[in-house]
Amino acid sequence: MINYISIHWISHYNYWAAIVIAMVGLYMIIGHNNLIKKVAGLNILQTAVFLMYISMGVITDGTAPIAAETFTIYSNPLPQVLMLTAIVVGVATTAMAFALIVRIKETCNTVDEDELLEREGHQNGNVEEW
Repeated sequence: MINYISIHWISHYNYWAAIVIAMVGLYMIIGHNNLIKKVAGLNILQTAVFLMYISMGVITDGTAPIAAETFTIYSNPLPQVLMLTAIVVGVATTAMAFALIVRIKETCNTVDEDELLEREGHQNGNVEEW
């Protein structure tokens, strides 16, 4: 039983770390009303996804995918390439989100989600047409 736990649970600590990091990010998105904290939570959740994909792409004793007669096990470069693209998209998304938050702060003088919804009348059920 202990051998099973050590092989299947403890040896995959990076997956458990990704799950914990994802839960922290999800809590920050759901539990906070500050828009800046929500964007930070989104970045933390995105980091957990990166860790999960990169962990799935690891092959024990695998080498770079270069054709050579001495190597027989190759690691797949696709997860790393996809994560590099996702990092670039994540940086652009974060920059755009912060630019929108700055504009909201200049216009409404707050970054609190509840205050913004109250100002628009959505909490009382008075949903106005844009």
